[in-house]
Amino acid sequence: MSLPGFRIVSGTRVALFLAAAPVVLSLCLLMGSTGIVFPDIETPVGRAVLSLRFNRLLMGLLVGSALSISGVVFQAILRNPLAEPYVLGVSGGAGLGATLAILFGAVAAVPLSLPVTAFVAAVATLLLVYWIASRGGSGAPSVYSLILSGVIVSAVCSSLIMFLVSTASVEGLHNVIWWMLGNLQPAPVEQRVVAALFILAGFAGAWLLSSRLNALTLGREMAHYQGINADVVIIAGLLSSTLMAAAAVSIGGMIGFVGLIVPHVTRAIFGPDHRWLIPLSGVAGGVFLSVCDAFARTVFAPVEIPVGVVTALVGGPFFLIILQRKMKSAWLG
Repeated sequence: MSLPGFRIVSGTRVALFLAAAPVVLSLCLLMGSTGIVFPDIETPVGRAVLSLRFNRLLMGLLVGSALSISGVVFQAILRNPLAEPYVLGVSGGAGLGATLAILFGAVAAVPLSLPVTAFVAAVATLLLVYWIASRGGSGAPSVYSLILSGVIVSAVCSSLIMFLVSTASVEGLHNVIWWMLGNLQPAPVEQRVVAALFILAGFAGAWLLSSRLNALTLGREMAHYQGINADVVIIAGLLSSTLMAAAAVSIGGMIGFVGLIVPHVTRAIFGPDHRWLIPLSGVAGGVFLSVCDAFARTVFAPVEIPVGVVTALVGGPFFLIILQRKMKSAWLG
């Protein structure tokens, strides 16, 4: 669907980006607590180290791509550059579900319960946000009421997580705190397979909506003139994004700002056409989180810092810059 304001994506830029991504990922594979060296695969230890780094790379690609694509869809639906999975309380709800599964032993008994519980809690949170935003009005809730409701519900979820953590045993406290900080330690294979299936399903749903999201970013009226049912697109987009965000949170913990930074940078380079923006943001998000993880395990070696700390250190200033620009435009407007 060709719409005004959507420039043609440069094939050269896409080709250069796709060629550079494997190079950057290969460098991430070389980085570890011993410096930038390739492990000696002739020894069992070297093979184990290489296997661990490779699995962390896969985790980074999965979690980073899911959070990035989720951010793209949320920003398109809400028409707000500050939107990401945390804004609507989706990540907070998934985090609360995962915390309950960890503390009450469901994960130890059935590893697959973690992504499933996170997704169910995320969907329940999204429905709660939608219900709160819909009260007192007729028809679909406005973007601003959705954002405000999401922020409130997210704060409540965070408070409940803190309460559960404060009353947990020492072992449960350690597991939940380490998970909440965000890390890419390889999850059990069953969890990764289920999370990957969730993320692939969410990506397929988001990409099928891509041309409709182009129209929706221009407003409901433009979408209506294009023959698009905006309510159906919004609900389908929210479910697809929630599925990806919940899967990412269940295996990677609370990793913030990826869904904010990567869509902005990718959109600035390749343009706003969601037919390209969604897959390219997925690749860029995976590469970005893998690079952050490589720094997290290298900079203060042998001490490893959670990757969520690195993304927060990068994303915090980035968020403030965007917020400052929005405030200036609001004052000037």
